[in-house]
Amino acid sequence: MNDRERFVATMHYQPRDRAPIMDFSFWEETLVIWQEQGLPKGTTVKNSDSVFGMDGLERYVASYSTLSMFTENIRQDTLVRGGINVGLCPRFETAVLEDRGEHEVIQQADGVRVLRKKFMSSIPSHEGHLLVDRESWKKHYKPRLDPENANRISPNWEDCVERWSSPGRDYPLFLPGGSLFGWLRNWMGLEAITYVVYDDPAWFEEMVETITDCIVNVLEKALASGVSFQACGMWEDMCYNAGPLLSPENFKRFLVPHYKRITNLLKRHGVDIVWTDCDGDIRHLAPLWLEAGVNCMFPIEVGTWKGDPLWFRREFGRDMLLMGGFDKHILAKDRKSIEEEIHRLTPLVEEGGYIPFCDHRVPPDVPLANYLYYLDRAREVWGRNFNLKPMDAILASILN
Repeated sequence: MNDRERFVATMHYQPRDRAPIMDFSFWEETLVIWQEQGLPKGTTVKNSDSVFGMDGLERYVASYSTLSMFTENIRQDTLVRGGINVGLCPRFETAVLEDRGEHEVIQQADGVRVLRKKFMSSIPSHEGHLLVDRESWKKHYKPRLDPENANRISPNWEDCVERWSSPGRDYPLFLPGGSLFGWLRNWMGLEAITYVVYDDPAWFEEMVETITDCIVNVLEKALASGVSFQACGMWEDMCYNAGPLLSPENFKRFLVPHYKRITNLLKRHGVDIVWTDCDGDIRHLAPLWLEAGVNCMFPIEVGTWKGDPLWFRREFGRDMLLMGGFDKHILAKDRKSIEEEIHRLTPLVEEGGYIPFCDHRVPPDVPLANYLYYLDRAREVWGRNFNLKPMDAILASILN
C-alpha cells in the first residue's frame, strides 16, 4: 500500500497493510537539543519526516499559508509546494519590534504583538492587538478576508492541479479548513473575544460569518478543480484544562451553523474526513463538532484531565475518528512506560479510524534515546515492520 491508500483505509476502517507512522512535529528546540544527543546535524521540522522515516502528515496539506491551519513554527507543505490560502491575505509584516535580551517583542503574521523567548519559547505571551473594536476589524482584518483576492491561489495552481490529478499520486492530500474561533481568539486576545460574545454578539457572528465566507469561497475554487482530496484540517485551540473557552451553548449557536457550511460543501465533493486541531479538554465540544460534521479529533491532548483516545472511542463509537493521544509525558519517562502505552493503544490502532502519535509536538524534555525507542517499537508493533520509510542511518546506528 502507498501513503494515500493506507490513510484512506485507516480512516474508513478498511483492511490495510499497517498503521500509518506519523507524528505531530517537534518543538524546534527539541531538534536542536537532540543534535547534541546524536540527531544528524541540519535536522529541522521541515525535513524531520525523512530523517525519522515518517509517513508524513502536515506536508500533505494543500496550503501555502502559515495561517491556514498550523501555527508558524510547524512545518508547512514541504511536499506539495503550492496550493491555497483560506486565512489572512495578505499577511501582516513579521518584524522584531524590540530586543529585550533573552526575549524579543515580535509582530506576527496575524498582526498580534507577542513577547517570545529567543530559545525554549513555547507559547509566547500577547503584548498587544490590532483588532480591538469594529473600526479596527473593518480597517485591518475584514479586507484581508476577501475571498476574491487573487493571491489566495498560488501562481503555480495549474501545475499543482496537474500533479495532484495524476492517477499515480501515492500520497493523500488535505485541504486547509481554517478556524472559526481560534483565529479570532488570537487576533483579539482571549479576554477581549470573550467579552465580545456577550457585549456585541452581532459583531461576533459577523466576524465568524466573514471568516466562513472566505473559507467556503476559496475551498469551492479548489474543489472545482476536480482534484481528489482525502481530508480537510481545521485549527481551533479553544479549550484549556477545565474545558472550552466558549460555552457549549454559544458554540452551538454561533459556530455549528457555519461549520456545517464548510463540512456540507466538503461532503458534496467526496471529502468525508474533517479534523479539528484543538488542545485542552475537548470533551464538552466533541459531540457538537460531530453534529457539525467535523468528525475527527486531533491531537487528543492528555493533560491533567487525562484525555484518552480509548475513552473517545467508547463514548462516540466509530463515528468519531481520532489522531494523536500518546501522552508526551510518557515519552519523557522510561522504556517500560513507553512499551506499556504502545500496547495499551494497540487494540484501537488495529480497529482503525485512529492514527496514533504524540498528543502534541514532542517537547525538549524527551530524550532522543526515548523517542527512538518509541519510534522503533511503534514501527514494529503498529507498523508491523512492513513497507516502512527508511530511517536515517545515524539514527538506525543509535538504535542498534
